[in-house]
Amino acid sequence: GGGRRLETQDGADQRLREILAAEKEVAQSLLDAKEQAHQGGTELQQLEAELQRASEEDTHLKASLLQLSRELEELKEIEADLERQEREVDEDTTVTIPSAVYVAQLYRRISKIEWDYECEPGMIKGIHHGPSVAQPIHLDGTQLSKKFISDYLWSLVDAEW
Repeated sequence: GGGRRLETQDGADQRLREILAAEKEVAQSLLDAKEQAHQGGTELQQLEAELQRASEEDTHLKASLLQLSRELEELKEIEADLERQEREVDEDTTVTIPSAVYVAQLYRRISKIEWDYECEPGMIKGIHHGPSVAQPIHLDGTQLSKKFISDYLWSLVDAEW
């Protein structure tokens, strides 16, 4: 029978079309997957960049925080000193001292340095009242580093503590 072969032929064509259609679908889903993977990769890169930024900010914040807590500690110590001084003052007298004047006086009491505010700009002048002798201070602020000046002044102060 001739009809039989045709049927087989039709069947084969049908199968071929189905296979091709299936292959096309697979290819398409592969392309989709690739596209998604690519987008995913881009998103991942963006996420990684954001994470990087965040961690850099975090490091920066941590550093700032450390700096702040150090400054706070110093302030606490100064405040504790002030309170001690205040108690001593209170024991002596009932006069309350305005804070700015008080701090200036406190600094002068700690450092025993009397500043000459009338001197020419850039110059640092004053008198340091040491345990045994008053010593004039005369530094050229334009020539010396702040660190040197600070160290020098503290060395005067430390000498009597």
